Amino acid sequence: MPSLCRDCLTQFDAGRRCPACGSPRVVSDPELFELSIAHMDCDAFYASVEKRDNPDLADKPVIIGGGKRGVVSTACYVARIRGVRSAMPMFKALDLCPDAVVVKPRMSVYAEVSREIRAMMDELTPAIEPLSLDEAFLDLSGTQKLHGAPPAVMLARLVKRMKDELGLTGSIGLSHNKFLAKVASDLDKPRGFSVISRRDTAAFLENKSVRLIWGIGPAAQASLEKAGIRTFSDLLRWEQEALTERFGSMGYRLWHLARGQDKRRVSNNEPMKSISNETTFYEDTSNPEILDGHLWRMAEKVADRAKAKGLAGRVVTLKLKRANHAILTRRISLRDATQMADTIYRRSRALFDQVGDQGPYRLLGCGLSDLCPEEEADKSGDLLDPGAVQRSDAERATDAIRKRFGTDAIIKGRTLR
Repeated sequence: MPSLCRDCLTQFDAGRRCPACGSPRVVSDPELFELSIAHMDCDAFYASVEKRDNPDLADKPVIIGGGKRGVVSTACYVARIRGVRSAMPMFKALDLCPDAVVVKPRMSVYAEVSREIRAMMDELTPAIEPLSLDEAFLDLSGTQKLHGAPPAVMLARLVKRMKDELGLTGSIGLSHNKFLAKVASDLDKPRGFSVISRRDTAAFLENKSVRLIWGIGPAAQASLEKAGIRTFSDLLRWEQEALTERFGSMGYRLWHLARGQDKRRVSNNEPMKSISNETTFYEDTSNPEILDGHLWRMAEKVADRAKAKGLAGRVVTLKLKRANHAILTRRISLRDATQMADTIYRRSRALFDQVGDQGPYRLLGCGLSDLCPEEEADKSGDLLDPGAVQRSDAERATDAIRKRFGTDAIIKGRTLR
């Protein structure tokens, strides 16, 4: 059985421990050195960066998020064991984990660390498809001759470098397509390395819930359950035409995924089409102050990501999901592209006011699209809003101060809502 030690990278035939260093961190599979499609996901990325930069937090439960009326952005594994989850209201998270240390997000820092990890990936393969700051698909097909080692070894070397050089950990999923690689990366977190081979695909999927499929949320799951579909085995009983007729394009995709088939390529050539942020509330809400506070924090996150990537957008989008799962989407085109949080917030807030009181809402989101280089942004100002230029200058000054002294150096009052 082909085996690999994830600590010293020794390749050997079989065994529960590495014959070279004695480590039990061994991954084995008959196809281990043949597979080349991978998904790398950093472990509790934001929280891990905070613990790295502040050793006093090392053994403490850490929650990344806003004030008492905010929500959890992410949490370390210590806090997750206590039941803390992303998008949970902060008051609920602190009830579950009262000794947690709450840290406000530092998006510019996370973006810089993400660039360092991306540079390591670039040394392995040009075929990288980022999904977010902390995860990406990699296709290492044909790289064995270049590196003198199969993809599995290079992937283990990647996460070892991340730990040694950056003080961060990640989990690897290795398979023969993107769908299964992403599934595999979640099987053994944190610091995992899981393989789903071709020969084991059918057996692995057989009785798994369809919730395993990325994008199948509560609403989609309810629709599938009405059709008697709860597991991959249930999907296999449907003809492709019947699934497509019942569920449209999703049915066509489900038919293939039920058989472990995914022909999507790992592509880094497609330009980013949008930058967005959204949150699903732990409890549906119509409270205008809570919703306004969330909207501002989302606008800040979208702006931070746009600035980190050197981009701006000409279209602001607001997304709302009502308690009955009905989705409301509103867009507005801007005269000038922007990357400013103030502009994104004001435009999305105006869109929210147009929607009126149709709550309670279970999800809120905002975003930028029709992206362009930041050099084309915020050029002519807003003739109908004389204060726009001053607010833009103030935001740039705030960014500079936060970059030098930390994100807590300046905090807007509405952030605490």
